[in-house]
Amino acid sequence: MSRIHSPAPGAAASTQPTQPATRESGWVAPKVELSYQLGTQRERAANLRNPLIDLLLAVRSEGSISGAARQLDLSYRHVWGQLKQWEDTVGQPLILWDRGQAARLTPFADKLLWAERLAQARLAPQIDALRAELERALATVFDDRTQVLSLHASHDDAMAHLQDAAAATGLHLDIQFSGSVDAIRALNEGRCMLAGFHTRQQPAARSHTAQTYKPLLKPGRHKLIGFALRSIGLLVAPGNPLDLSTLADVARRRARFVNRPQGTGTRVLLDELLAEAGLQPDQIEGYASTQPSHAAVAQAVASGQADVGLAAASAARAAGLGFMPLLQERYQLVCLKSALDTPAVLALRQLLATPAWQQTLLRLPGYAADGCGEVKPMNRCLPWWAFKSANGQT
Repeated sequence: MSRIHSPAPGAAASTQPTQPATRESGWVAPKVELSYQLGTQRERAANLRNPLIDLLLAVRSEGSISGAARQLDLSYRHVWGQLKQWEDTVGQPLILWDRGQAARLTPFADKLLWAERLAQARLAPQIDALRAELERALATVFDDRTQVLSLHASHDDAMAHLQDAAAATGLHLDIQFSGSVDAIRALNEGRCMLAGFHTRQQPAARSHTAQTYKPLLKPGRHKLIGFALRSIGLLVAPGNPLDLSTLADVARRRARFVNRPQGTGTRVLLDELLAEAGLQPDQIEGYASTQPSHAAVAQAVASGQADVGLAAASAARAAGLGFMPLLQERYQLVCLKSALDTPAVLALRQLLATPAWQQTLLRLPGYAADGCGEVKPMNRCLPWWAFKSANGQT
């Protein structure tokens, strides 16, 4: 077996592996440079692209250098030469190849792909926010008629679709992703015009959800806008090998859990579900281990770092994982009463109410429309608020 992937045209394959560089011989971890491109269309995912990662993914999926070259629309010689250069750069073999056998990645290359995918999943909210900020700045330059609406929101797969749909109408959503609690705080502190957060569909008046959000949202000051329902559950390996369907199963089988940080709506939900099940956080192995988004939770499970996590159905589908539904969650938008009828907020509400947007929602795994664009009574969505009518009834 050789580190040489395949003979370049007109060359013989060497059977002598190259000694990889080590830290002792001067090798240091690579540095990262970022750049961006302008265009009329953009990819749905906010991933950063890297030619080495693209090459390795193509070799893995095609099983040969020639197949990878066809997939990337490059010549065999170019791909072969690039892989050789990358091996010299990283100081490690990347491809294992025997004559007559499929090319495959070395353990180092597999580990590199895993680490890069995990980093991309963890950084997806920040990458989305960076892209949104650049687009906001540029949009105002290219079209004076563009309206800009600042939105701090819990990360949600539907948001990228909403951003595209809004842009087509001349409304630019300047989205900054954060936890639900932090998003509402940003709204209250005047750092955005709109916040996106999520709760159980019918949270109880004395629940952990109520304790968390009641101090932040006030009748008369805030207005709720309908957005979506989404399915939340346990993300597990394909086939659910540990047979996990409840949090009690997770605790009983000592499955490795991956959590979300404090300040996120999913952490609020988990703590509430644990209390309802009579479980303590220390009964969940991995409770203190956190990831910054649903996509990052999915990637941690898919990579084998964890056995299970709590996230949306769409994250499970995107990562090829199993999904055990627990409940439906209401994702909603909130603004200050004074902003409800401003042009940008009105434009968004009108967009949300269109049949085209609601069809877009229905195409997303686990999503359903929930009074999209409607101003919703706070005491119906957040039932710890009860208001007396003129006859004294609540």
